[in-house]
Amino acid sequence: MKLLKYFIEFLFIIIFFFIFKLIGLKNASNLGEIIGKKFGPLFRSNSKIYNNLKKSNITNSDDNIKKIIDNMWGNYGRILSEYIYLKQFRKGSARNLIEIEGLDYLNEIKKNNEQVVFVSGHFNNFELMAMEIERAGINLCTIYRPLNNPFLNVIMEKLRRNYICKYQIKKGKSGTRELVNLFKKNFSVALMIDQRVSEGKGVEFFGRPARTTTIPAQLVKKYKCRIVPVYIQRHKNHNFKLSFKNPLQFNKDASVQEISLELNKNLEKMIMKNPDQWIWSHDRWK
Repeated sequence: MKLLKYFIEFLFIIIFFFIFKLIGLKNASNLGEIIGKKFGPLFRSNSKIYNNLKKSNITNSDDNIKKIIDNMWGNYGRILSEYIYLKQFRKGSARNLIEIEGLDYLNEIKKNNEQVVFVSGHFNNFELMAMEIERAGINLCTIYRPLNNPFLNVIMEKLRRNYICKYQIKKGKSGTRELVNLFKKNFSVALMIDQRVSEGKGVEFFGRPARTTTIPAQLVKKYKCRIVPVYIQRHKNHNFKLSFKNPLQFNKDASVQEISLELNKNLEKMIMKNPDQWIWSHDRWK
């Protein structure tokens, strides 16, 4: 039954992709916003998102929370519509929609052939971050979580490998081994640190313990590498500002817990800039 549900969902998305392709990027993005706001709550419970926002204490106003949720679904829909245009973002007409801040940091990393860990969250449009790092000429691998829908996942993996980052590492034990092998070959890694991971540690996030990945901290401890926070925000509906922050250098005596807490604090600051551009549907405090 679940497989049939996934197949029907897959067919709908393929139809949307076809329509998005026909009407052009900006029209597709606008339509995606409408679709996201209309159909998003059918796939993820708004009550869960509402509870996450309440736990974060970002705002106590129900009206503000409802506005954030509505805008979040609209941004989610825009991201969906933009998948079909990843090639144009990578090397086509959509390149001029991306403004990059902190390019000097990337150039320095490339020039010194330095291994770093890029960390961020599911902001808007999060797929463009790894794309720009690889375009800068940095040897990069990314860690991803396969979609629950197996039919859709095949397409997404192909799009990501072709236009975002060639070396995609599946989350899990086998993926961790692959990551270590690539790191030994002088690859940098990019990963999202905002999702709950069952094997993670309880680290404070918006004042509450949340299961947090310790991969960045472990790499820092083992390889003495720096961590580069990355943030992306959407403005004027179709434009993006991608920011590479000053690389973080941790003291050799810093613990995994301390490093992970510092990264969560950085993530909080990013979320606070535009709360409606972060995907609140993850079970961070489960």
